[in-house]
Amino acid sequence: MIEETAPEAPGPVTADDLALTLRLATAALRGAPEGADWSRPAGALAWDCWATVEHLADDLLSYAAQLGPGAPPLDRYVPFLTVRHAPGAPNGFVHAERDAGPAGLLQVLEASGALMVAMARTAAPGTRAYHPWGVSDPAGFTAMSLVETLVHVHDVAQGLGLPWQPPAGPCRRTLARLFPDVPLGQGADPWQTLLWATGRAGTPGRPRRTDWRWYAEVPSAGR
Repeated sequence: MIEETAPEAPGPVTADDLALTLRLATAALRGAPEGADWSRPAGALAWDCWATVEHLADDLLSYAAQLGPGAPPLDRYVPFLTVRHAPGAPNGFVHAERDAGPAGLLQVLEASGALMVAMARTAAPGTRAYHPWGVSDPAGFTAMSLVETLVHVHDVAQGLGLPWQPPAGPCRRTLARLFPDVPLGQGADPWQTLLWATGRAGTPGRPRRTDWRWYAEVPSAGR
């Protein structure tokens, strides 16, 4: 694992959290050996590893796009044409050229992530845009980008047999922003708690979730 750290103090998610997590994520995925089978299932998902990385890149670019218009839509996504390449595959508008191989796929991920990081840094805090789990602000879209990156890299790492252990700080701040129904107990590991919150793993005394969501809406002043 790359020796990088993020601030551990509680507070809102930041563009720096997302930039760090994306650097660590692409470094982890570049650790796949040459000839690795990216058509293997990504963890417990029905999608394969390649399609899951495309989906992650699509999420990141989609979230950046939601914040982009001068008056972002509050009742729908920006109407890009999306395509499903095969039955059961993710529906999206970001797809990597297969001939470019895994290196090209990871460039697509980096490029999409960089655009979302740039939007996280520059969007006015008062901006509001649509997400089906709540109209959100730039900090909310940054947190959503984080949770998508954290858990989908976990899925792909499982499929390819790679290690993936993100820093605690971004995980803790993501939980605080998007999962108010998931308290982080004293001494609890933020990463393992986030995996539980997103249905990826059980924890002692709490079986694996089969139904979950996050809360994208802007928190009230009391939260």
